[in-house]
Amino acid sequence: MNIRTETNQDMERVQHLLLQAFPGQAEARLVEELRKDPQFVPELSIVAEENGIIKGHILLSQGQLLDGHQTHAVAALAPLAVLPKYQRQGIGGLLVEEGKRRCASLGYPLVFLFGHPTYYPRFGFEQARRYGLDIKQFTVSDEVFMVAELKSGALEKLQGEFRYPPAFENLE
Repeated sequence: MNIRTETNQDMERVQHLLLQAFPGQAEARLVEELRKDPQFVPELSIVAEENGIIKGHILLSQGQLLDGHQTHAVAALAPLAVLPKYQRQGIGGLLVEEGKRRCASLGYPLVFLFGHPTYYPRFGFEQARRYGLDIKQFTVSDEVFMVAELKSGALEKLQGEFRYPPAFENLE
């Protein structure tokens, strides 16, 4: 399995993957919009490829943590997709771990997501509100609003309101 940065030549295949992995077109549109964002980080759009087939994709983008008068750059994970016939083979986990590693190397202290409460904890994600972190941009339960620490001590030092990039607000 080759875990690598998405290239321009991959974009059409990634869109096809997203349309197969999710009902509807919201995630495919989200990825298109995030690629247009001025803060898009190409190294955080990652594919899992094997034998010329893109089996999985993860996109991480820059979010914000608003803490009083301070704003901290943090990472937001969404979406994570694996072609249905290749799910439950560890591809998603490889993508999550590589995404976290790249975000840490870029200096992001935390990565946030909305996700399945039994899947993401195996990759170090915990309920965010337990740490004084909140989100007002969307209504979401404690169980699915999660955070993982990328910089040691960040969960003790940082608090506030997490905000996804504006592209997330246009989802339906």
